[in-house]
Amino acid sequence: MHRVTTTVEFCYGHRLLDYGGKCRYLHGHNGRVEVDVESRSLDEIGMVVDFGEVRDVVKGWIDSTLDHRMILSNRDPLLAVLQNAGEPLYVMDVNPTAENIAKLVFTVARERGVKVSEVRLWETSSSYATYSLPDAEKPGEDGPSVSQRDNA
Repeated sequence: MHRVTTTVEFCYGHRLLDYGGKCRYLHGHNGRVEVDVESRSLDEIGMVVDFGEVRDVVKGWIDSTLDHRMILSNRDPLLAVLQNAGEPLYVMDVNPTAENIAKLVFTVARERGVKVSEVRLWETSSSYATYSLPDAEKPGEDGPSVSQRDNA
């Protein structure tokens, strides 16, 4: 199995609703997204995918949509106040946890044609959340399956 990873860094703020810890307050992160693309085989050039193509799609979307914005839940009572103040926002239908933001990046990349297998959102230098394809949808290993080998 071949895998390539592209990294995108961005700054964002958020807060978590219904949470008792410090993250219930508005705060920011210097985030890093790692986007993996896997393939059983390489293209005619010898690549899984061109790093630049993945970066253009993912970084382009992040830069225009998430970078230097507050990412908030549509249930957040501060939403109207920040909108009225002209603050740049991205509004999610769910709590803007690292897990949900990783899934968002994964989903958008796939919708834009990048065959992402996994996304990791590093919220800090020591903590990240991952969203990936279910095992049943991941590319299989090269070579015959066990049952095919047994019948040979």
